[in-house]
Amino acid sequence: MSTLVTGAAGFIGFHVARALLERGDRVVGIDNLNDYYDVRLKEARLDELAEFAGFTFVKLDIADRDGISAVLRAHRDLSGIIHLAAQAGVRYSLENPYAYIDANVMGTIVMLEAARRLDRLDAFTYASSSSVYGANKKQPFSVDDPVEQPVSLYAATKRSCELIARSYSHLYRLPATGLRFFTAYGPWGRPDMAAWLFTKAILAGEPIKVFNEGHMARDFTYIDDIVAGTIAAHDRAPAAGAVGDEVPHRIYNLGNHRPERLLDFIAILERALGHTAIKELLPLQPGDVPESFADIETARRDLGFEPKISIEEGIGRFVQWYKRYHRIN
Repeated sequence: MSTLVTGAAGFIGFHVARALLERGDRVVGIDNLNDYYDVRLKEARLDELAEFAGFTFVKLDIADRDGISAVLRAHRDLSGIIHLAAQAGVRYSLENPYAYIDANVMGTIVMLEAARRLDRLDAFTYASSSSVYGANKKQPFSVDDPVEQPVSLYAATKRSCELIARSYSHLYRLPATGLRFFTAYGPWGRPDMAAWLFTKAILAGEPIKVFNEGHMARDFTYIDDIVAGTIAAHDRAPAAGAVGDEVPHRIYNLGNHRPERLLDFIAILERALGHTAIKELLPLQPGDVPESFADIETARRDLGFEPKISIEEGIGRFVQWYKRYHRIN
């Protein structure tokens, strides 16, 4: 049997697909290779995946209903979907809102429709985001907390996807699991995220933008830990044959459970690079929240999820990869 991974050329999708392939699974990867960031990075990720005999890639937009149907017809052995494709970025949602509705909401509906039409479906696992917690003040964020106060369109679309997935799970007994990722970082990461942006600027001797004047904290989670939690969730999907009123739908936080102050994150990066950052202190941006911290007790209990990589080790690994990728001595 094979697993369909959407967003296979993206940061998390690439790592998840590679981990599945490394353990011997067959993977059909889908990605539209949009130009939200440098397509050459996405192509380089796909080159890595192409080294595995069990990998098949289809360039396709997840909102393309006919295209997704054609993939299902061509790959009758699909038994699971890990849906990680999305239009990412909180701030960009202020500039191009339609992209978020098309990719995140419509794309998720198309994939859920695909899931319910598979001859066999063991699990539908999809990416949500810590952004759904929005204006919540209580820390750490728990999956039991209300999430009805999104502060960005990106967050609103991710919460919409959770509700839509639950409705499909209820209607069609579809075993679905949503994962609220907390600030993933690491090798092959996105160029629009802090680790990459800061590293590039520091090495060039340029200022880095430090929002909310540095009074921010994030649950920076190393990519290997995110991948381990994602695959554990997919392997342990809720039972599709649940009886009574129980809906086979679950949501988990995947975070490091150790919020790091932004200024500490920068200091660790400075040490790893051997350079001092020039900081441009700026106000909090629309759509951002000052702190994000995950309660992961449910994921620990159900999935055996336990983050292993410290921020110091994770940043060190990212810097080594960044220099190698950019051929920096």
